[in-house]
Amino acid sequence: MQGSLGEKIGEGVFADVHAWAPGQVVKLSKRGIPQWVVQHETQMTRAVFAAGGPAPEVLGEVTLDGRFGIVLPRFDGPTLMQATRTGAITREQAGAILATLCLAVHKTRPPPDALSLREAMDARLRFGGSVLPERITTGVLALIEHLGPDDVLCHSDLQPRNVIMTAQGPRLIDWLGAARAPAAYEIANCHVLLAELGPEHADDPERATVNSVLQAEYARLAGIAPAALTAAMQPYLPIARVFLLLGGVVVPDLRERLLQRVEAALRSEH
Repeated sequence: MQGSLGEKIGEGVFADVHAWAPGQVVKLSKRGIPQWVVQHETQMTRAVFAAGGPAPEVLGEVTLDGRFGIVLPRFDGPTLMQATRTGAITREQAGAILATLCLAVHKTRPPPDALSLREAMDARLRFGGSVLPERITTGVLALIEHLGPDDVLCHSDLQPRNVIMTAQGPRLIDWLGAARAPAAYEIANCHVLLAELGPEHADDPERATVNSVLQAEYARLAGIAPAALTAAMQPYLPIARVFLLLGGVVVPDLRERLLQRVEAALRSEH
């Protein structure tokens, strides 16, 4: 793959994004992150794209100074989060865009090697399991085993910062967490990211509006009663919160609130 490492234009928990060749970026794993992490994202991104899902095309793979990287198209445009902050897109429009993307993901055939929800939790626990009390990790694993089958493809990080508004329409990036799970898990995950993490982490207390519109529009598009969707996502809320806690990006005050909510939810399940 011809290209050279350019300016850093983005950063996540596991990888940095740099300019590469004209019209391309390279997503490089951070130092200390096992190579299989970004390789897994490569496999998921490539498989979802091949299945016609809303993932970018993988243009190549590189290794630079011991860091594994994925070469991807460079999407021009603001993220959905930036567009809502500037007022170019209303929060109601943002919720509808996320709902449409969410349904497109769920209608895509899951790759054969996509992790189940249990496997995804096991993988995340290998990175950060020691940061949570054992009663929470054992409780959430038992809850996953108790819940429904892993029947659809879920993105697992479907939020405004992972949507780029291009001239050709919205594009969904960051497929590392893609997994087989019930659709209700995705909706629960969106709820936690938008309504519980958002106001504290993103300095935008109105992000809850995006969440409420997302749920209403998804229910309409999927032909589900809104109350039924709300009920279906409830058992998955503690699972989504644990994934977020294990990601290591939660401020201390919010971490304590999330832990309390997880414990309360796990108690109510018994």
